[in-house]
Amino acid sequence: MFEMAMMLAQEAVVQDSMNFGKMGLGIGVGLVILGAGWGIGRIGGTAVESISRQPEAAGPISTQMLISAALIEGVTVIALIVMFMLNG
Repeated sequence: MFEMAMMLAQEAVVQDSMNFGKMGLGIGVGLVILGAGWGIGRIGGTAVESISRQPEAAGPISTQMLISAALIEGVTVIALIVMFMLNG
C-alpha cells in the first residue's frame, strides 16, 4: 500500500506542483486499509482468546466474529469507492 501512495504522490508532483489530491488519495487509501486490518485483527485475536476461555461457546463467537469482519470489510470497500469517486 505504501508503494501505491508513493506512486500517486510522484504523479501529483510530476503533473502539477499544486495537485495534492492524488497524494491525499494515496494516504487515505493506506489509512483505510490499515484501520480495517487492525480492526479485523483485533476481532480475530479477541475471538480466539474468548474461545480458549470458554470452548463451548465457540460456535456463536465464531459466527459473530465473521459477521463483524464482514461489516468492517463492507465499510472499507465503501470508503475506498467514495475516495476514488471524490478524487476523479
